[in-house]
Amino acid sequence: MKIVLCCVIAYVLGSVSFSIVLSRGFFGGDVREGGSGNAGATNMGRRYGKLAGFLTLGMDVLKTAAAMLIGRALAGDWGVVTAGFCCQLGHCFPAYYHFKGGKGVAVGLALAFAVGWQVGVCVLVVFVITVMLTRRVSLASLLATVSAIPAVWIVNPDRRYCWMVVAAASLIVLRHSANIERLTKGKEEEFHFADEKQKR
Repeated sequence: MKIVLCCVIAYVLGSVSFSIVLSRGFFGGDVREGGSGNAGATNMGRRYGKLAGFLTLGMDVLKTAAAMLIGRALAGDWGVVTAGFCCQLGHCFPAYYHFKGGKGVAVGLALAFAVGWQVGVCVLVVFVITVMLTRRVSLASLLATVSAIPAVWIVNPDRRYCWMVVAAASLIVLRHSANIERLTKGKEEEFHFADEKQKR
């Protein structure tokens, strides 16, 4: 019952889409009505600028951390891994928004750091370098996600965490299927913050 409770609480927390909350409450619109149409930190940055993007990222990471801390308090390591993945499910398929949410990258970053700081740093480094070289956040997200899998198997001997990362990574890749198709066809657009576009 404690594991079930972890799953429910984490899914409910994950379903809070801060990109939608912030865009409606503070930026005068709905993030899903422009840009990529995705409810996530990247599209917030694309539509409303750096502050909006990083604020959304931070809040999505914090909600994931909160879910995993509650999971640990209720059921130890099993609570952490189940809460972490269920939070990602809520983020990607939020009950409050007709099950249309983000792609799980911000949540995945929080999961990576929960497994081990080395894994989190690996994911961040791969992401940042790829964005700097290509300006394509989707490609950076995919490469960072894939890099987490070997990293976690090296860093954390607890296979429960390893399989959590594998499951989370698989979901992120599936959520990027349209991006993968555009990348293979050379049609994926470069990413620029809204405030950068205004200066160009």
